[in-house]
Amino acid sequence: MSKLEDFKGFVKDNPGLLKYIKNKEMTWQSFYEMYDMYGSNDKVWEPYIKKEVEATATVDILSWLKNINVDKMQESINSVQRVLGVLEDLGSNNTKSTNTEYKPRPLYKHFED
Repeated sequence: MSKLEDFKGFVKDNPGLLKYIKNKEMTWQSFYEMYDMYGSNDKVWEPYIKKEVEATATVDILSWLKNINVDKMQESINSVQRVLGVLEDLGSNNTKSTNTEYKPRPLYKHFED
């Protein structure tokens, strides 16, 4: 493959470079010269590719947040709260029953005589 074909593949792998072309911050000629001189794995690409990765991460987080169903999340939280409430009640009932001691009624007494 020629250098130009390699560069085209590099651009396809890093579509964020197009943003710099549209904003007229860089030209295809400048990018190609950088690619020809430094290759695809040099630190010279960090300012251009790093921003793209950060932007992609932000978009991914926003799309994840958009997909959250708030109603289902609220239902799940309510279910967990109910379970915790039941467990708390069971725990508090067990401690109350151990504190009061059972005293059998004397045999000679009948119905509060």
